[in-house]
Amino acid sequence: MFVTCLVDGVVPRVAKATVRVLERVGVTVDMPFQQTCCGQMHVNTGYPREAIPLVRNHVTAFEGYDAIVVPSGSCTAAIRHQHADVARLAGDSALAAAAEAIAARTWELSEFLVDVLGVKDVGAYFPHRVTYHPTCHSLRLLRVGQRPLQLLRAVEGIDLVELPDAEQCCGFGGTFALKNPAVSSAMLADKIAAVRRTGAEYTAAGDASCLLHIGGGLARLSTGIGTRHLAEILATTRSR
Repeated sequence: MFVTCLVDGVVPRVAKATVRVLERVGVTVDMPFQQTCCGQMHVNTGYPREAIPLVRNHVTAFEGYDAIVVPSGSCTAAIRHQHADVARLAGDSALAAAAEAIAARTWELSEFLVDVLGVKDVGAYFPHRVTYHPTCHSLRLLRVGQRPLQLLRAVEGIDLVELPDAEQCCGFGGTFALKNPAVSSAMLADKIAAVRRTGAEYTAAGDASCLLHIGGGLARLSTGIGTRHLAEILATTRSR
């Protein structure tokens, strides 16, 4: 499992939930301690060369594993769509080939469950009204499509309601929110308004970064609406 630096540092409960889900469906999970950041922040802000040591470390940390599962669409997209290019930029063809091999075995959580394991019902129980926000990288780069919704629909007790204008970005975009705060805030306002129209108790997504952004906006308005990562909902059972 690639935990991701944001999950590890800010919302480790998402990592724990991911492990519970994977172990429940029969997967043996390992988390190599050598793993660090995937380097997405560096590449996205114009510092691809500074990301090269991170790509090299990632390849070393995860070589030999059958599959690498990531509870993040954006980090999965970085591994698949940036790592080999960064290595080629450095003129390291061997690293580029190794990065491509790792990328081919890397899966966002919903992809791994549905496509690799063929599992849609993980035995979850979440008796709440939930709306789902499809994050930009999972939607546009990974094209996970209906996979997260298929998993959510199979959750016992859930009342899953459609989010208006679901495919619109929440406005986070990593450093975009820092460099363009006014635009980011306007986009967030639209997303929060859409969430509130659903009457949902919780907003779900597959990226902790987007959930932190949306959750912050919901909290500042005292909406009472919570956020949950897809893994957290899937990990919840009647006894836990």
